[in-house]
Amino acid sequence: MPKVAVFSLEGKQVGDMELNDAVFGVDVNEALMHQVVVNQLANRRQGTVATKSRSLVRGGGRKPWRQKGTGRARVGSIRSPLWVGGGTVFGPTSRDFSYSVPKKARRAALKSALSAKVRDGKLVVVEELSLNEPKTKVMAGILGALEASKKPLVVIGDWDQNVELATRNLPNALLAKSAGLNVYDVLNHEKLVITKAAIAKLEEVLA
Repeated sequence: MPKVAVFSLEGKQVGDMELNDAVFGVDVNEALMHQVVVNQLANRRQGTVATKSRSLVRGGGRKPWRQKGTGRARVGSIRSPLWVGGGTVFGPTSRDFSYSVPKKARRAALKSALSAKVRDGKLVVVEELSLNEPKTKVMAGILGALEASKKPLVVIGDWDQNVELATRNLPNALLAKSAGLNVYDVLNHEKLVITKAAIAKLEEVLA
């Protein structure tokens, strides 16, 4: 079992903790993590961009002049793509980019991401994380003491409003519950600051 140090909010080591091999000690599958991250980013796409084709542009119902005898090129509609104000050819249309990935694959990818953080020494375990008042300066000091102020992902077991308000104004910092943890957020942040309670919940669900 991987063994990690447990820190207080002042950045002092207060003990050790053994992590579950089934969650934090699996073989890292980079291909699977890539697959799940691509899926997450695709599902976030709105797909609401659109342009009008010649059938959607207003006007152009009447043939502007007769087919023959004028000496001009034959034209069927003033909304032809060749004309100013005409439709767009092969322009983007609204579409749904989302698709599904099997639940087992998503869980396996999350285990790989967590194991990669443990392997690289990017997992910081704190005994507990609670604040008496929602002060960004206090939260910044805690992350600085834990040497995780660059781009941290803070994971807690249960939602805490003071911690949320203190974290959301920090640049590049993100707060997440263990129940909503995903592969992209884990990989996209430099360090993973996680409470013992959040680890217990993750091991209960993923092990």
